[in-house]
Amino acid sequence: MNWLPHYMVKVVSADEAAAAVKSGDRMFISGNAASPVLLTQALARRASELRDVEVNHVLLLGDDPLARPEFANSFRHNSLFVGPADREAIADGRSDYVPVHLSDIPGLFTQRIIPLDVAFIHVSPPDEHGFMSFGVECGASKAAAESARIVVAQVNERMPRTLGDDFIHVSRVHKIVECSESLQTLTPRIANETEIRIARNIAPLVEDGATMQLGIGGIPDAVLKLLDDRQHLGIHTEMVSDGVVEAIEKGVVTNARKSLHRGKVIATFVLGSSELYGYIDNNPLFELHPCDYTNNPFVIAQNDNMVAINSAIQVDLTGQVCSDSIGRRIYSGFGGQVDFIRGASYAKGGKPVIALQSTAKKGTLSRIVPTLTAGAGVVTSRADVHYVATEFGVAFLHGKNLRQRAEALLQIAHPDFREELERSLRGDIKMAVLS
Repeated sequence: MNWLPHYMVKVVSADEAAAAVKSGDRMFISGNAASPVLLTQALARRASELRDVEVNHVLLLGDDPLARPEFANSFRHNSLFVGPADREAIADGRSDYVPVHLSDIPGLFTQRIIPLDVAFIHVSPPDEHGFMSFGVECGASKAAAESARIVVAQVNERMPRTLGDDFIHVSRVHKIVECSESLQTLTPRIANETEIRIARNIAPLVEDGATMQLGIGGIPDAVLKLLDDRQHLGIHTEMVSDGVVEAIEKGVVTNARKSLHRGKVIATFVLGSSELYGYIDNNPLFELHPCDYTNNPFVIAQNDNMVAINSAIQVDLTGQVCSDSIGRRIYSGFGGQVDFIRGASYAKGGKPVIALQSTAKKGTLSRIVPTLTAGAGVVTSRADVHYVATEFGVAFLHGKNLRQRAEALLQIAHPDFREELERSLRGDIKMAVLS
């Protein structure tokens, strides 16, 4: 079809596009580096006209005008992964949080558990066939666009064209807003000494030919920097970072021995520097897929020697992992932690790893605790946990009883807290797991 006339007739201003949202609507906004700033700003300008608009999203980056206290009657976030943009609103009770595995989010829309009226998506300009790429964020955006009654596309000439199951045709959208907007970036952070020590403990778990999942933070990138002597590593992950590109350029990551999608980096979003976004643009080495594929544990498990590295806020002495809250205060979300922990555990030769610093608040609090803080939620159950790594070593918990787990975790707790942890187990909580 000649798609250009269909495209041109849909081009409107941001304010005209924002008029698609009505009071009482449930909407979706794409997130991470694809947060559509132009559209959200235009929607915020309509706050006085709107009431009770539910805004569904994963992690939003940058300033979020819809979360301002004065707009509480107009917009209410329904966050599927909490970040700095909406953390305060959730703590204040002005927004909501949905605990959900990343792999399950597309199904919330397609099965109409969360029916969508409007979807704001952020895409690349169309190719010669009229297909627009979701660029740096496929995630749940594709499912949202396929499920919503009205789809508004922010078409950004600076959005890289990524390949994979990552496209929407011009004919599938209702309104188009053209722009040349810089994408949100995440400056790579230099790992601190503690994170480097943790990475040194994890690195021996990664063998030649392993496939890796790496999350956000200093520890995953620090692990990658310690693998220069490995050969033919592969990537199947949620997020592609600058560290992945550095490992590719060094020849450490080749994807040549992957048992699934050999030769390809598989991910669902990209987050990092503008140089990273340029590197992935139209690069066949990278494929982005919806997160119900990348994060499906049974897909992940098809990668032999899968190593998944995920972080935690607290781990108790039975192996329960809290990673979305600090006590009752919601801090982030489930994300793909359980997806990849389970997927790696099912994989032939797989190694699921929970990594955390042994202390918090400048060494005054232990992150390995007798029991999780009151109100803290269990994200990864103790039955799912295999490896736990701190700067003091790696504890292997799979198949161990409660006494053995406690003994193993005490060995990787900070020495300043080991006596206190053991005393708590034997005394205060009356849990007979130690002899």
